[in-house]
Formats: sequence, structure tokens, C-alpha cells
Amino acid sequence: MNYAAKRYWLIGASEGLGRALAHKMSAAGAELILSARSETRLQALADALPGPAEVLPLDLADSASVAAAGARLGHVDGVVFLAGVYWPMPAQNWNGAQALAMADINFIGAFRVLDQVMESFLARDAGHIVLTGSLSGFRGLPGAIGYGPSKAGLMALAESLRADLHRTGIKVQLANPGFIKTRLTDKNSFAMPFIMSPEKAADHMLRHMETTRFQYSFPRLFSWVFRGSRFLPERLYFKIFGKS
Repeated sequence: MNYAAKRYWLIGASEGLGRALAHKMSAAGAELILSARSETRLQALADALPGPAEVLPLDLADSASVAAAGARLGHVDGVVFLAGVYWPMPAQNWNGAQALAMADINFIGAFRVLDQVMESFLARDAGHIVLTGSLSGFRGLPGAIGYGPSKAGLMALAESLRADLHRTGIKVQLANPGFIKTRLTDKNSFAMPFIMSPEKAADHMLRHMETTRFQYSFPRLFSWVFRGSRFLPERLYFKIFGKS
């Protein structure tokens, strides 16, 4: 895929996977619009990129903030939704505020962003939509109240978009990473198999974006556990994956 003269909007670009992907897309020739809450972090990233980048701060939890950013956006060829918040949360340690924040930002936030580009994409019959799901979204997991369901919803959204748009000029893709070393996974107290650096995960993302495939889950070997779990009967699934 040739990114030269292509303009992409990256949501959640200020750190982690978003930051790493910004570096790789910029090096590949894309012009970037960088969004997250922190204008300071975004500007530092824009200054460090090899190619042109515009800073467009927004608060995904605030519809007016996202709409204001959308009004300043201008033409874009693609949007990559990478934003997310996370707190480990078993049902026994219910925290309503954190659960709502995960559902709102990780899932509803994607709708707020898409609302800024869909009219243009549909009118032009062109565009590229990339949503970032998670291996945790394939089936319910212990300790994932909030995060797992928000990613499952995002994955279903990507599938619905693909079902409606696969015969159009709008390309829809879904990427489902496993554990990535970030400040979010630093909150986990359990072992995280196959944990990747943001740079390694960004390599996977960029390679996927350059294909015509809809969905890509990685690391591949680790993803088989989660994809395969969908075929287990409920009794066996909860015996294996449920909290003991």
C-alpha cells in the first residue's frame, strides 16, 4: 500500500501502540492527524515524526469535543481507532465509574469518531476504517468486566461495518492484539504470555493494514487459544477459563 499523499487520522496516538504506529506510518509516507487528550504529548510526537503531522486534541468521552475536532479535520483517507482505557476488574470488585468509562471510551468513542468521517466516506465511496479490538473480546474472561465487553462490542461494530460496506470502496479492517507492554498492562498482576512491545504490535498492525484481509488477530499462536474458545461448550469453557 502506498501511503504517499494519504492523510490518516489516528485516535489514541499519544502513547503505546498509537504512538508506535504513528512513527511507522509517518516513515511510510502518510500525513497524519494525531488525536488524544494531551496536546503536549501529541505535539511532542508530531515534532519527532519524519513526515507531516497535525495535532488535533479531543476528549473521546465528550461528544462536543469530538465533534469540534471533526469540524477542524478536513479531508482524510483513513481513520485508525486505537484509543482505550483499562482497569482490571473482576465482578467481585465492581467499580461502576471505571466500568462505564471503559464502555464509553473504548466502544461509544468509536461511534463518536466515525460520526465525523462516515458522511464523507460514503459520499466519496472511498475511505479506510481500522478498529482495534482485542483477544479479550472473543469471549467473556474473568477480571475483564468493562474492558472485554467494550472490545467485543467494537469487534461486532467492525463486523457490521464490513458486512454493509464490503462491496463498496470503503475498506474496513479489524486488528485484535494480545498483551502489549504499556501503562495499561502495567496494571495487571498476572502473567501475560507473548507480551509484545508497542513497536512489534505496530509492525503487525501496519502489515495488516496493507492487506485486503478484514480481521487479523495476533500473536498468531496465542490468538488460537481465544479464537478456539468460541467453539467450546459453555460448561467446558467456564471450567477452563472461569475463575476458580
